[in-house]
Amino acid sequence: MTAKRALIIDDEPDIRELLEITLGRMQIHTDSAASVASAKQLLMHNHYDLCLTDMRLPDGNGLELVELIQQQHPQLPVAVITAHGSIDTAIESMKAGAFDFISKPVDLPTLRKLVNTAIESSQLRPQPLHKVTPIIGESKAIHDLIRSIEKLARSQAPVYISGESGSGKELVAHSIHDLGPRASKPFIAVNCGAIPRELMESEFFGHKKGSFTGAHQDKTGLFQAAEGGTLFFDEVADLPLDMQVKLLRAIQEKSVRPVGAAEEIATDVRILCATHKNLEFEVNEGRFRQDLFYRLNVIQLAVAPLRERREDIALLTHHLLQKLASDIGLPPPQLSADAQKLLAHYHFPGNVRELENILERAFTLCESNLIDAQDLQLRDQENSTHSQEKTYSQKTTLRATGQTVDYPARCAEYSSLDEYLQDVEKEILCHALEQAKWNKTLAAKHLGITFRSLRYRLQKLGLDDE
Repeated sequence: MTAKRALIIDDEPDIRELLEITLGRMQIHTDSAASVASAKQLLMHNHYDLCLTDMRLPDGNGLELVELIQQQHPQLPVAVITAHGSIDTAIESMKAGAFDFISKPVDLPTLRKLVNTAIESSQLRPQPLHKVTPIIGESKAIHDLIRSIEKLARSQAPVYISGESGSGKELVAHSIHDLGPRASKPFIAVNCGAIPRELMESEFFGHKKGSFTGAHQDKTGLFQAAEGGTLFFDEVADLPLDMQVKLLRAIQEKSVRPVGAAEEIATDVRILCATHKNLEFEVNEGRFRQDLFYRLNVIQLAVAPLRERREDIALLTHHLLQKLASDIGLPPPQLSADAQKLLAHYHFPGNVRELENILERAFTLCESNLIDAQDLQLRDQENSTHSQEKTYSQKTTLRATGQTVDYPARCAEYSSLDEYLQDVEKEILCHALEQAKWNKTLAAKHLGITFRSLRYRLQKLGLDDE
C-alpha cells in the first residue's frame, strides 16, 4: 500500500512538531512549511493526500492557500487550523473550499478522526454519472445538481439544501453522504417538526438514567447515534428558538452534553439540513437565529422544482411505475398518450412526491394495464390530495358496509389523517373479504375495484398473508 503524505503549514514550531509526530504515528509522511511562499513551492513539486494549514501566517493567510488548492489541486483535502472560538474564520475557509477545520489547542483524538476522514476523501475517485446517485433525470438542472453533490461529498462543510416540499431534498442529502468518506457510517435523518418540544433535547443529545421523570435508563441521542456519519436535519426551520441555541453550541463545539450528564461528549458528525421555508425570511422575522443560519448555511444547494425540469417527467414516471409494479410482482402498466400529455403540462405543486402519489393512485384504481388521462384525476388533485383520499374512503365504506360513519369523531382518535385513513381502509377490506369468504376476486367485485387494486392494497397494508 502506497504511503500517504501530508503537508503541514504553520509558523509555530511546537504546533508543527505536534502535528508531525501525530501523523507519523499514523504512518503518514509529512512535509512542513512555515509560510505561504514555501508552501506553494512544496505544492508545486510534490503530491499530497492531505494539507493542514494555519490561518495566520507571516506572509499571508491560510485562506489564500485554500483557494489556490481548490483551483489547482481540487482532489486535495485541506483542513484549516483556527484559534479557539474563531468560528467565523472557519466558516469563511469552508466556503472557500476547505475540507474541515480544527481549533487550537489541537485535540489529538479529533485530529486523528479528521485526518482519517480526509485521507479517505482523497482516495475517492470520480464515477460515471449514472452510477453516482439514485437521483433520476437528464435535465441540465439534474446534471448540475449531481455535479454539485459529487463536489460537496468530498467536503465536511455543513450544507443547507433548499427546495420546495417533495422535490427530493432528503435524497440529495443521502447522496452527499453515500458519495463521501462517511458512506460506511450511519446516515440519520430527523424531521425537526415531528419531535415534541419537551423531548427534543433528549432526542438530540440523549439523557442519563434518572435525569427526569420517566428516564428509566440511559438514552443515546441522535448526535451519538450518527457518530462518524451524517446527521440530516429536515425542516430545520421548525426548531424552537431555545433548541436552536443548544444546537448551535453542539455544532460549534463538536460536542454534546446529555440531559443529566456532568461532562460533554465529543462528537464527529457531518451536518446537513433542509427546509421548504425561506430561512433568510425566517431570520428576518425573528423565528430563526441568525448565528445558527450562518453556521448551517456554509454552502447552499438548491433543488429545482419538477415544473422547472419537465423533460424529466417521462423518465421519472417510467421509473416510479416500474417500482410500484415490482413491489407487488405485477407487470408495469403503460401510460396512454393523453395521460402522458396531461402529466407533461401539469404544474406539480407537490413535485416528485406528488407525481409518485398520482401514479400510485392511478396504478391502484385503473381497470386495465393502461393508465388513461381520467385515471390520473389531476383536477381533483389540484384541490387536495387528502380530501380526495378521504372522499374515496368514505364512498368505499358506504358501498362495502351500507352504513354511515361519523368520520370527524373517529378521526380525532388518531395522530394523523393518514393513520386514520389506513385504519378505515383495513376495516373495509377485512369486512369485504369476510363477506366474500376470503375469495379475493369476489371481494374486489363487491368493492367495485379491480383484482389488481385489491391485491395492491392488501400488500400495502400488510394484509396479503391474512
